[in-house]
Amino acid sequence: MIKVTESAIEFLAGVINEQDIENLHLKVDVQNPGTPAADCHLGFCEADEVDDSYAVQELGPFNLYVAKNDEDYFVDAEIDYEIQGASGQLNIKAPMLKGQSPDDDAPLFDRVAYFIDATINPMLASHGGRAELTAIEEGHAYIQFGGGCQGCGMAKQTLSQGMQTQITNAFPEIKDVLDATDHEQGENPYY
Repeated sequence: MIKVTESAIEFLAGVINEQDIENLHLKVDVQNPGTPAADCHLGFCEADEVDDSYAVQELGPFNLYVAKNDEDYFVDAEIDYEIQGASGQLNIKAPMLKGQSPDDDAPLFDRVAYFIDATINPMLASHGGRAELTAIEEGHAYIQFGGGCQGCGMAKQTLSQGMQTQITNAFPEIKDVLDATDHEQGENPYY
């Protein structure tokens, strides 16, 4: 479970009490777990809103509900409240949240997929898009676009003028990067 310091419990209990909602608690889960884009989400919840996909951590004045699917990402995690002068800051430290980048001797697919998540997807996210590595065959990397990139008229340029250069520079064993996306099925592309 997550270590929650006494100062964090005291601070969070005060925030919960300010909401003036009976039986209010907190729940925590991870968005994009195990990727460089991972983010911890801590929010209010009422006890009757939480189903059995959450584990309960009783903290005295309130419960913290932790998404069971995300428990591995909360190993060695800590919620702390640090007082700094006249104010304070709530910190959530979860060293396993983003996963770990693959070692140099990891399979090429894993290293390229992580590179795409860490380097390329944050840029595509500004357009509501994302890319996913689907295969590597004989030096050809196959990418599938999603979100705003699927069906976008600029996807070909994004691939040839940006992604391919970055990927082939980082991984000389990749000759080229090919688009394996069915762009006709795209909805809501950025334009």
